[in-house]
Amino acid sequence: MKTVETLNEGLKRGFMLTIPAQDIEARVDGEVKRMAPQVKMPGFRPGKVPANLIRKMHGEALAADALNTAVQAGVQTLLAEKNIRPAMQPEVELDEGYAPGKDAEVRVSLETLPEIPEAKITGIKLERLTAEPDDAALDVQLTQLFSSQKSFVAAPKSHAAAIGDQVVIDYIGTTADGVAFEGGTGEAMALELGSGQLIPGFEDGLVGAKAGDERDVSVTFPKDYPAANLKGKPANFACTVTEVKVQGQGEIDDAFAKNLGLESLDQLKGLLRDQQQQELNGLTRTHMKRKLLDQLASSHDFDVPPSMVDAEYQNIMAQLRHEAEHEDDQAAALAEIESEADDYRNIAVRRVRLGLLLSEIGAKNGVEVSQQEMNRLIGQAAAQYQPKDRERFIQYVQQDPMAAAQLRAPLYEDKVVDYLFEQAEISDRKVARAEIEADLESEEGHVHGPDCGHDHVAPPAKSAKKATKAQPSKAKPVKTVAEPAPAAEAKVAKVAKPKPAKDDAPVAVEAAAKPAKKPAAKKPAAKKA
Repeated sequence: MKTVETLNEGLKRGFMLTIPAQDIEARVDGEVKRMAPQVKMPGFRPGKVPANLIRKMHGEALAADALNTAVQAGVQTLLAEKNIRPAMQPEVELDEGYAPGKDAEVRVSLETLPEIPEAKITGIKLERLTAEPDDAALDVQLTQLFSSQKSFVAAPKSHAAAIGDQVVIDYIGTTADGVAFEGGTGEAMALELGSGQLIPGFEDGLVGAKAGDERDVSVTFPKDYPAANLKGKPANFACTVTEVKVQGQGEIDDAFAKNLGLESLDQLKGLLRDQQQQELNGLTRTHMKRKLLDQLASSHDFDVPPSMVDAEYQNIMAQLRHEAEHEDDQAAALAEIESEADDYRNIAVRRVRLGLLLSEIGAKNGVEVSQQEMNRLIGQAAAQYQPKDRERFIQYVQQDPMAAAQLRAPLYEDKVVDYLFEQAEISDRKVARAEIEADLESEEGHVHGPDCGHDHVAPPAKSAKKATKAQPSKAKPVKTVAEPAPAAEAKVAKVAKPKPAKDDAPVAVEAAAKPAKKPAAKKPAAKKA
């Protein structure tokens, strides 16, 4: 194979590969020999079909497949010989003038990972803010838990349902022209008035009803309702109230705890206090991690691959635009996002740089995700799929290096961060929970500059109020269940998408480059001729 470098500018590289026709032909010969024992053809014993007939029957597909594998091998050889670490999957383009029997000329374009300077991980000083569980917050948790465990008892038949009461109804839903729709009929549905379980206006239409009453409730489905045929459409529900119930009396005491399966109120308080402590530990870690990444970002500056930045930038913008769809004033929200696009690109640069830096630190200091940990990650992710799709998902992750890298990235990042915590000089300071939350909150919801050290992404429509989004619920008259996409069809991004729930999200970097994409070709059907 002949290799000629055509571009070497910064991180951008270009090559022209010439793959000799005889190499491609040799691969065809090898494939014919591999297929021969399996080919069946009338008049020949199995495995005795002449090679020239196999070529005649499958020649075009064999040649295409041989070309594919030759290009694949050529790109991998190029990367190995030149010691190139591609930032993203190389772009491979076959010369338009190629014809079977000729040498194949292939253009390869890629961006390389930069030479990352020695990480400055000594002398890092961090402050660990810690907080103790709060009795007042514990009381709030108890009250909320008590409210969520409401019990209802039958009310007198003369009692008119009020907000906070529960009604049991049968209902039939019809469109404006009187046609019943799928999922619009139900019986004996228990509904707490004022809970917001159902579409706007439905619960209000039942206020004042008594047991035995019939009510026609007219509503309009929200514009973002999951069922496409009902979005923004008016509908009528013919409801029969079979029973009205009022909230039963109770106290936050040992009896309440026992109803939850515990031994006493003290045990319940202990569990809630432990939960509070776990939340506080999470806040402490999030705060300290953010400060660590701030220091790393401010003390390291190197070029990053534009393709990785573009991919991360597009991920950020896609997320923001999705969030803007749920604003009251979508146009204003989208306009503000676009006006701050440069700032979000700076955030993308920071994330990519931090991802490369953390990857380098982890690689040089032996940080690894074990196979046992990886198996656990795969199992947890597979559990989110329907049982019939779980095995397909597991096979997909095991066969696709980029999918595996995407799944492994968050844990690897946390392990590198833990390693850096071990190297840092950490001082402790006890504070109230509110102080930690205020410090984190003060940095959310605004756009950060390239050097401010934070990359939390939040919808930037500051002037628009959040719209109340109608969410699907089991209790809704119309149910729409979204099935997860089949694992085999899933597409894994080459960089980690930004996650709003995570304060800092450096881009995950896959250490081993994914094989170059092959030119499309059909594989021969070798079993039967």
